[in-house]
Amino acid sequence: MLPFARVTIIGLGLIGSSLARAIRADMPTVRVTGHDADPAVRDIARRIDLCDDVTDTAGASVTDADLVILCVPVRAMGAAAAEIVDDLPLDAIISDVGSCKADVLAQLNAALPGRTIIPAHPVAGTENSGPEAGFATLFKGRWCIVTPPADADPAAVERVSELWRRVGADVETMDPAHHDLVLAVTSHLPHLIAYTIVGTASDLENVTQSEVIKYSAGGFRDFTRIAASDPTMWRDVFLANKDAVLEMLQRFSEDLSALQRAIRWNDGDALFNLFTRTRAIRRSIIEQGQDDAKPDFGRSH
Repeated sequence: MLPFARVTIIGLGLIGSSLARAIRADMPTVRVTGHDADPAVRDIARRIDLCDDVTDTAGASVTDADLVILCVPVRAMGAAAAEIVDDLPLDAIISDVGSCKADVLAQLNAALPGRTIIPAHPVAGTENSGPEAGFATLFKGRWCIVTPPADADPAAVERVSELWRRVGADVETMDPAHHDLVLAVTSHLPHLIAYTIVGTASDLENVTQSEVIKYSAGGFRDFTRIAASDPTMWRDVFLANKDAVLEMLQRFSEDLSALQRAIRWNDGDALFNLFTRTRAIRRSIIEQGQDDAKPDFGRSH
């Protein structure tokens, strides 16, 4: 039995459009309704037949939904929820795809008091954005972390989890605050570092006469891929999850200072031990199927 019959997706960017494609591919009898605040995005969604229906207002998109998934920047979740509260069926489940969960849950609870809210975070994406950037297999073999409140209905949690399983994701359930700490390490801090390094390279372009870009090695190219991610989304992520991000940034700064001392004092053993430990982490990620061991990470050029 399918977990839902009528799904509404609000926000038709990379994740929202990929989810619409995945549901239509893997659960073709489920009716998918879409809405985006940008009229140009709605026009594209209609042109490419992204959903069964694309509405011009958020309220119209949810009138008969049994699941509503908010795919908007994390600091816009509350406003998006407020737009649908008057038209939302009482028995509908509300979820989202944001990469910060405690702040999002607080916003949704404030905008939709008494409603069934089951937040979720598919840990998947690319540096591209917009409805034409999505693809149906984005979630295959990737994690989706479901972060229900402590008093959530177990049946509702299972229905949301099953939806993500049906589109190919591996599902884990986690406390919202713990999720935010984990993602601060695995996602948010790496993005912050990437933005910083690419920004530093940009500042040095006059000094190096464009050689930073001309002779970019693989490591720097990977940083530029991360730093090309949607600026609105990541601005909101850092502000919404600032406590966990700042804690991880402080720990990173302390570790960076230790690495600086090791280089300054020619401590080769300390460098070797660190690099050996981090190499083992990379191998574990490959063993768990979260990346590719092929040369150049399996990327084509």
